[in-house]
Amino acid sequence: MGTLISLLTGIVIFIFAFFIGSLYRKSIAEKEIGSAEQESKKIISDAIKTSEAKKKEVILEGKEEVQKFRSDAEKEISERRKDIQRQERRIIQKEESLDKKASTLDIKEENIEIKLKEADKTLKEANEIKQTQIETLERISKFSSEQAKNYLLKMLDDELSHEKAIKIMDAEQKIKEEADKKSRSILSTVIQRCAAEYVAEATISVVPLPNDEMKGRIIGREGRNIRSIETLTGVDLIIDDTPEAITLSCFDPVRREIAKIALERLIADGRIHPAKIEEMIDKAKIEVENTIKAEGQHAIIETGINNIHPELVKILGRLRYRTSYGQNVLKHSIEVSHIAGMIACELGMDPTNAKRAGLLHDIGKALDHELEGSHVDIGVDITKKYKENEEVIHAIHAHHGDIETKTVLDYIIQAADAISAARPGARRENLENYIKRLQMLEEIASSFNGVERCFAIQAGREIRIMVKPEIVNDERMIPLAREICKKIESELDYPGQIKVNILRESRAIEYAK
Repeated sequence: MGTLISLLTGIVIFIFAFFIGSLYRKSIAEKEIGSAEQESKKIISDAIKTSEAKKKEVILEGKEEVQKFRSDAEKEISERRKDIQRQERRIIQKEESLDKKASTLDIKEENIEIKLKEADKTLKEANEIKQTQIETLERISKFSSEQAKNYLLKMLDDELSHEKAIKIMDAEQKIKEEADKKSRSILSTVIQRCAAEYVAEATISVVPLPNDEMKGRIIGREGRNIRSIETLTGVDLIIDDTPEAITLSCFDPVRREIAKIALERLIADGRIHPAKIEEMIDKAKIEVENTIKAEGQHAIIETGINNIHPELVKILGRLRYRTSYGQNVLKHSIEVSHIAGMIACELGMDPTNAKRAGLLHDIGKALDHELEGSHVDIGVDITKKYKENEEVIHAIHAHHGDIETKTVLDYIIQAADAISAARPGARRENLENYIKRLQMLEEIASSFNGVERCFAIQAGREIRIMVKPEIVNDERMIPLAREICKKIESELDYPGQIKVNILRESRAIEYAK
């Protein structure tokens, strides 16, 4: 009981103490709040005073800025007004000037119209006068205007033709003088450096016999030996009254050479019968094939040319047994190669292609009796087949003028071929063909209008033509010479070149009685 009372008393005391403390804390808090309110009121009043002062300062600065902006704007507006006024005055002046010019132009247009009318009137009067003069001229000359025009054009054409011919003559003379001087220098140097020997060959071969009795052994019983030789070789044996000799005739020089070698060996051996004949001919074929190959290689070594196809080498060697107008074609090709190389060197060119084209230019002649076409076309086909140089092929194609010459190499090969073939003693032809060629040359020249007489001279290397002076004048001589040259080139086959020489002479003849 006493403990309960003590507990209650403690609780009462605690509650009372708590209440007293709360009142104390409340009184203290109220005091602090009051002081804070006073402080905040003071701060607010100070801030209001400061903001009012700042506001006044900003308003004053704004008024000053506005005043300054206004004065600047007024100044700028004033300047722009002055500028506009100046431009207005300038525009007014230009308008006044344009008005003056417009009025002036109007006056000028009126004057021009007046002058145009006067010009039309004058032109009309001039046309009338011109027409009157034309009619008067036509009446006096008895020519119409069209006839007079044609007459004047004809006179002008004649004058131009005359002047053109004179110009051509002068230019040709100048070019010829310069070209002759240079070409003579080059060609004389080349010819002096290359002086080759020639051996004339023909289309027949003669085999000597030890005695006439050998003819009968070659013919054999009932002609079996001679038939065997002719069958195996394709060569005709001509056994006539010629003492101690047999003639072999064949258009193919290789077959003729095989027959010649076989016959010489048979004669040396003495045993002549069909079996032995066949054996000797086989051996002769092998020997000729080896000779052909060796000749082709020798030609390449002699000319210093490399990288030629082996088949071309063999075909080249066949030229050893081919002749043209009595000139050995292989020797001719080797010489053309040397001459072409020298000409190229004299002209400052690389001689490699020139020597190559010179050696191969007549290679078609090795097969022209086996294939269709000219030796030029055959040579072009062969070189194309074995992948020769395009420039070399073109030079081969152009060396006889079958196509147009385009490169310097084409002209070099043509010149070298002419030098080799045209020099004295290089070529020959039989009398019948020679006479026929001269006759055709004279007939071609005589076929032209105005030719009085013509003579083939210098073994057919020059044709001298006499013309009628009343038909062919001086200006007509050059075109006539060119026309004759073109016809000769197209219709006549000849070695080298032919000079066309036209002579014109005027004579006056009277008789004293």
